[in-house]
Amino acid sequence: MLVTTGMTAQTTHRLSPTARSLEKRGYVNVQKLDPSIQVSLMYARPDNFTGTVLYDDLREAYLHPHAAHALVKAQKRLQQLRPDLCLKVYDAARPMAIQQKMWNKVKGTPKYFYVSNPAHGGGLHNYGLAVDLTLCTLKGDTLDMGTKIDYMGAAAHIDKESQLVASRHISKQAQRHRELLRKVMRYAGFKPLRTEWWHFNYCSRAQAKKSYRVIR
Repeated sequence: MLVTTGMTAQTTHRLSPTARSLEKRGYVNVQKLDPSIQVSLMYARPDNFTGTVLYDDLREAYLHPHAAHALVKAQKRLQQLRPDLCLKVYDAARPMAIQQKMWNKVKGTPKYFYVSNPAHGGGLHNYGLAVDLTLCTLKGDTLDMGTKIDYMGAAAHIDKESQLVASRHISKQAQRHRELLRKVMRYAGFKPLRTEWWHFNYCSRAQAKKSYRVIR
């Protein structure tokens, strides 16, 4: 069950309608927990796989408190291992209305495989229990991960990375970066998604449906 986070009236006034709605429901702005986590929401820009802006007003990354605190744990672990690096979030909690827009873009195309159907309950982003992220320098420059975030193809899969390196689809350095990202995220309790090196789930979909609420 979500617990509403405290905030001043001044802070509330500055928030976008979507951000206010998320905070009212108890979701947490991850940068309020740890300002060292960097955020650049890819669906607030047109340079994503849909080619359009899906987040009209949201610029902050929100997560369910359980996932948000776990992400802070991952960030702290990364800083222990590599003080020169930090996590950079590209997507977090995603309202179901946005999921529907995304689904409308891919239904009937080969890309549908990569997007959760809202008619079936959506995915863990729609519970604030999944995060898309990468590694970056303290200045915000992203590391080589083999593909860009949102790349829909085999080169983004994590189960055959040795073959991808051998075939020169990704570099050995990119593989090491992916492994480091998985290491710190697993340390914090997240589980990677086989087909997207950048996507991590805090729990299973069955657990989410049983114990958490979808974001409408």
